[in-house]
Amino acid sequence: MSNVKEREFTGRHMLMIMVGAFGTIIAVNLTMAYNAVSTFPGLEVKNSYVASQKFDENRDAQLALGWDVSAKVEEGMLHLIILDEAGQPVEAELVSATLGRATHVRDDFSPALFWTGMDFAAPVDLDGGNWNLRLQAKAPDGTVFQQRMILHVRD
Repeated sequence: MSNVKEREFTGRHMLMIMVGAFGTIIAVNLTMAYNAVSTFPGLEVKNSYVASQKFDENRDAQLALGWDVSAKVEEGMLHLIILDEAGQPVEAELVSATLGRATHVRDDFSPALFWTGMDFAAPVDLDGGNWNLRLQAKAPDGTVFQQRMILHVRD
């Protein structure tokens, strides 16, 4: 016979396993919920109902401009290109341009865009990853143009 005692699995052991497992799950869920709420960039508009009342009208006016708008980052420079229907550069009035991460507002900033004669440019120092450029501009006829562009920056 061996001198090894068999350990008995008791209710106390089961309780410790259950408390440990569910405690871990609850702690992870609370952490994730806190991070989701604390990094949420906020609302796009103050009152979505009011904004929706003119959505179609604003979209149609913006589409009527026929602009092709794009953005890219090359060699530490942000380039915002606005072309008309004929492919010619447009020097629009920039109302606002905010560059930031898609997931939080901590890194948001307004780049100092200047007109080069062909596009708008600004020096930027961006980490790699996904960035958004939220643009609001005014056409020479007063039409407001709004667009969010996704920029993929390589490390």
